[in-house]
Amino acid sequence: MGSPQKPPLAHLFKGTFVHASRSSPMDVLQGHLLGVGDDGRIVFLEQADQQEQLAKKWGFKASDIRELSNHEFFMPGMVDTHIHAPQYAFAGTRVDLPLLEWLNTYTFPTEVKYKDNDFAEEVYTRVVRRTLKNGTTTACYFATIHTAASLLLAEIIDKFGQRAFVGKVCMDINEIVPEYKEPTDESLKETERFVKELLEKKYQRVQPIVTPRFGPSCTEKLLSRLGDFAKAHDIHVQSHISENDGEIKLVEQMFPDYKNYTDLYDKTKLLTSKTVMAHGCHLSDEELKLFSLRGAAIAHCPNSNFSLCSGILNVQNVLKHNVKLGLGTDVAGGYSSSMLDAIRRSMSASNTLLINKVNNAGLTLKEAFRLATLGGSQVLGLDDVIGNFEVGKEFDALLINPKASDSPFDLFAGDTFEDIIQKFLYLGDDRNINEVYVAGKQVVPFSSSV
Repeated sequence: MGSPQKPPLAHLFKGTFVHASRSSPMDVLQGHLLGVGDDGRIVFLEQADQQEQLAKKWGFKASDIRELSNHEFFMPGMVDTHIHAPQYAFAGTRVDLPLLEWLNTYTFPTEVKYKDNDFAEEVYTRVVRRTLKNGTTTACYFATIHTAASLLLAEIIDKFGQRAFVGKVCMDINEIVPEYKEPTDESLKETERFVKELLEKKYQRVQPIVTPRFGPSCTEKLLSRLGDFAKAHDIHVQSHISENDGEIKLVEQMFPDYKNYTDLYDKTKLLTSKTVMAHGCHLSDEELKLFSLRGAAIAHCPNSNFSLCSGILNVQNVLKHNVKLGLGTDVAGGYSSSMLDAIRRSMSASNTLLINKVNNAGLTLKEAFRLATLGGSQVLGLDDVIGNFEVGKEFDALLINPKASDSPFDLFAGDTFEDIIQKFLYLGDDRNINEVYVAGKQVVPFSSSV
């Protein structure tokens, strides 16, 4: 008897594949064949000279192969580890105040509006479409305190085929905008309902995440009960930490019994191996050691940190402490919803520390690329599923066309392939992202059904 027939391939691509690994921030694999099974997983990535053997094993013909142009390449989908979906309504405006005033003046009054599901549907549809077009295949979203609108965000994400975590925001303190908070018990009860109802939907790639907004908007009781809930149900956690000096001083005043901001989250069981904390610009080495010990991660959001003049995260120091690190747009404190912008701003942040002689060495563009892809997958505990083109992982990918008809940059005859990749990372935008795939399914260009 012959060997059993392999299942048919959903996709078969030949060309250049650019990705990161734990040992290398960027590998450029030219002249390779990549096969995707009908379950959306990568079944092989081999040099093209193996085509004959692969064809025998997988039962494909040469005519089944889609060959990329010699300037095109695939890269992994980008992972936005921190984005506020409701704030997309004012992204690109109102970045003229420091954090705490910014929240009270612009953010909380905007987020109150999401009790209206029609308003929420319009903004949430647009933010999911925009981030997918920008190459974000996975996003970790903050929603608002409204359970119905938060569930609606999850439904929209599922409909468009993005991979995501969605958090219903919890806050029981808000003196400036008192209509935008919940009683402690209600905040916990609604979080439990949100998690239960979202899990009952059985969306394949949308998961709940426990989301206390940050220390200053939560009582110790709420933080503790959310920590207990996350631990009991083994759920991911997201919040903010040490974003700016004013916030840190406020936490010290509100929680005098704790050693520092990190200790507050740790003692309330919110600092775990499933935790991602945004910013961390002013964390001490002692705090970073605790992050490493707990396996907690940091979302580096440089656009927001510059725009709100919050601080600069020392990426080299975070990595030296062996803390998981990814990039985030932090819309709308960060005015851009593009992870390409996050890559560029992370380079600027690193260069600023070099200029000021804080560090002796800076981040390389290749390392920033890894943070936006594999690093983000590690932050969200998805690095066994996505992040690069390893066999067995799901095919979350972007088809990059540096010669798109309306490309914002030019190529020249002397450009090496590495030049082309750098030009895209520094100068490219959604016009160069021809196709977007999540788990092997093409989600951009959008289908008529969405």
